[in-house]
Amino acid sequence: MSFEDRFSEEEQFLLTSTTSLIGSAMAFAEGSGLGTIKEMMASAKSLMAGVKDYPDNEIIRGILPNLEDRKEAMADAKAFREKALSRLKEKGITSHDQMSHQLIEDCKAVRAILDNKASDQEKEEVIEWAMSIAENVAKAAKEGGFLGFGGERVSEGEKEMFTKIAAALGISGQINE
Repeated sequence: MSFEDRFSEEEQFLLTSTTSLIGSAMAFAEGSGLGTIKEMMASAKSLMAGVKDYPDNEIIRGILPNLEDRKEAMADAKAFREKALSRLKEKGITSHDQMSHQLIEDCKAVRAILDNKASDQEKEEVIEWAMSIAENVAKAAKEGGFLGFGGERVSEGEKEMFTKIAAALGISGQINE
């Protein structure tokens, strides 16, 4: 059964948007200045690594765009972005704190979807992949330094966000520094 057949349109959107939102929430968990660009790049790279790291996971393959047809992938990405922004607007989300709260709620909903419709292996891999996105973003740039000097690899805000995401996905987790 395909991703589209297994999950409702709403579930597909939630599975897809949550992994993207994890990267964004981690990037904005602490003000990194120019480091935020590195963190957003790490988010995109970590998202796309899902296909390579979990080639047999139908859920992860369904979440990610089909890059074999670039025009279709670009059109899908644009439509997804518009829907995601519209959803945030409808919910009145205008700040990082509100976005973070929504992410935690979405992670809980994703866990429920996975509990009900995924095999144990699929669920474990999707959660592992989601947490790798969070960790890679947190480690992409130092926080609190000046021009790359000083600062810390993972900020307290990032550690806190990582722990909240893990808990919402039903696991315990801390970033390994």
